[in-house]
Amino acid sequence: MTIEQLNKAVPHWDFPEYRPGEKIALFIPCFMDQFFPEAAIAMTKIFDRLGVAYTYPPEQTCCGQPAFNSGYRKDAVKVMNKFHEVFGDYDLIVTPSSACAAMARVFFAEADPDLPAARTGSRVFEFCEFLVNILKVTDLGARYPRKVGLHVGCHGRRELGMADAAETLLLNVKDIEYTPIPAVDECCGFGGTFSVKMAGTSLAMGKLKVENILKSGADVVATPDLSCAMHFGGMMRHDPTCRKVDIFHIAEILVHQ
Repeated sequence: MTIEQLNKAVPHWDFPEYRPGEKIALFIPCFMDQFFPEAAIAMTKIFDRLGVAYTYPPEQTCCGQPAFNSGYRKDAVKVMNKFHEVFGDYDLIVTPSSACAAMARVFFAEADPDLPAARTGSRVFEFCEFLVNILKVTDLGARYPRKVGLHVGCHGRRELGMADAAETLLLNVKDIEYTPIPAVDECCGFGGTFSVKMAGTSLAMGKLKVENILKSGADVVATPDLSCAMHFGGMMRHDPTCRKVDIFHIAEILVHQ
């Protein structure tokens, strides 16, 4: 299947209704908790402005994606079961990572559709799709006078189909100069453990992504996938031609007023 065919095969999801006052659970991925807490904080500030009540279950850990992607499915299921223990009582679970949302909503069931965790995973939504498709919010009143490109990782684009939601939110930011990244639907080469096991291929793909970011003329890359940004962002930090390009989670841009 070509990249064009993959991108046309956008999944259809039946999104639930949000009941005003309903408390959502925040799932903050382990890598974000350790390296990018400011992204999660920006998300909570947006929910505060919108009057969305939320809670952060402190017992949460990983979604199991590293083990699952590496073929250790029994180990991954143990983590999925822990996820269910923590989040099983919540009707809506929101995460600022489309890769982790896809792991829960799509791949929990692929690992074992009979797992209670598969039902819990079906209630996990990425931040942008939660805003646009559940809250029906497309304009947060943000203002951000910079040139911004958007990177949506493969899981968000192909498994969740949430790239349009992220783009819609950015296009409604005042004073923004939206600068599309060429070949935006091509993988950045991270792929989690793939970047470790196949480092040469991963770096070659990342190099192409960096080149396309520079071609776009953007001085900011917005993304709902800071896991991808760890990969190509790390490459950019070592490239003098990229040092004027900032990378932020999309919530960090949408929170600006």
